[in-house]
Amino acid sequence: MIKPDIVFVAKLAGVSPATVSRVMNHPDLVHPATRKKVELAVEKSGYIRNRAAQAMHGKRSATIGLVVPTVANTIFAEVVQAFNDTVSAQGFTLLLASHGYDLDGEYRLVRKLLEHRVDALAVVGLDHSAGTFRLIAEQRVPLLALWNYLADSTLPCIGVDNREAGRLAAEHLVALGHRRIGMVFPATFDNDRARDRKAAATAVFRAAGIALQDRWQVEVPYSIAQAKAACLELLAGEDRPSALLCANDVIAQGAIYAAARLGIAIPASLSVIGIGDFAGSAQMEPALTTVRIPARQIGISAGQAIVAAIGQPDADFMIRSRVELELIMRTSTGIAAEMIRR
Repeated sequence: MIKPDIVFVAKLAGVSPATVSRVMNHPDLVHPATRKKVELAVEKSGYIRNRAAQAMHGKRSATIGLVVPTVANTIFAEVVQAFNDTVSAQGFTLLLASHGYDLDGEYRLVRKLLEHRVDALAVVGLDHSAGTFRLIAEQRVPLLALWNYLADSTLPCIGVDNREAGRLAAEHLVALGHRRIGMVFPATFDNDRARDRKAAATAVFRAAGIALQDRWQVEVPYSIAQAKAACLELLAGEDRPSALLCANDVIAQGAIYAAARLGIAIPASLSVIGIGDFAGSAQMEPALTTVRIPARQIGISAGQAIVAAIGQPDADFMIRSRVELELIMRTSTGIAAEMIRR
C-alpha cells in the first residue's frame, strides 16, 4: 500500500499542493473553509508529513526537547505539564526524555534530541556533563534550564534559588526550637538542587549553634519506599532527632510513613519538613509542612521564553529569571518538646 503524499491530499481536498503546505506550516494564513477541507482530507487519508525531511532542508521541526531527571514520581510532573501545555498552544510538540539522575545518560539523550533536529531544548538544573555543555555550545539551538536559578548562571535559566529553599526550611525548624535535627537527602554529586539546599540548611544550623550529628544524616534516593526504610532505621531507637529536614516532599512522605509505623506522633514527638509542595502533600495526615516551589509558574514561564527564543533566534540568548519560594506551614511541624517543657 502506497503511503499518501501531499499531492494525494491536495487532490482529495480539491486544492493545490502549495495550499496543503500552507495549511501545514502557516494555517493562520489560509481561509478557514479551505483550511477545514484540507484538515479533513489529511484525516481521511492518514497523511503524515515528514518532519525529518523538512528539518534537513532548514525548516523547523516544530518540536521541543525536554530532558528531566525522572518521571517516576510527582517531582517534575507539574512543571512538565505546564511546559507542555504552553508550547503546545503555540504549535510545538514536546519530546520528553528522562535520564534517571545520570548525567552521562542525559548527554546521550540530548544528543539524540539534537539529531532529531528539535527547534529548542530544555533541561533541568545547572549541573551537566562536559559533553552536554559542548553539544549545547556547538549546536547553537535555543536552550533553557528549568527549576534552578543562579544570578551568574552560564545557562539561561528560569527557576528557584535552591539555597533559599534550604534556608527557609532550616530557619523554620530553628524558630520552633529544634536542636536535635536530622537531614535526609540524596547523594549531592551531580545534583545541584540537593547540594544547594543541603549546604544552605547546614549553614543555618551552624549559625544557630546546632551541632549536626553524623548518625542523623541519612543519604537516600528520591523514593518514598527507600526513604521510609531509611527512616525506620533512623527513628527506631530512643536516641533520635526531634526534627527531620528532607530534601523534598517525596522523601518527607517516606519519613512520615516511617514515623507512623513506629508509633511516633507528628508533630508532638517529631517534626518533618519537605521542599516542593508536590501533589498530595497537603492531603497527607498530618499535612506536610514544606517550601513551595511554584512548578506551574516555572513551566509556563519557561515555555513562553523558549518559544520566544525560537521565534527570534539569537546566538546570545540569555535569561535569568528567579521565581519566588514560599514556606507553607501545615501540621507536620510543631514546637520542639524541650521548648514546651521550659
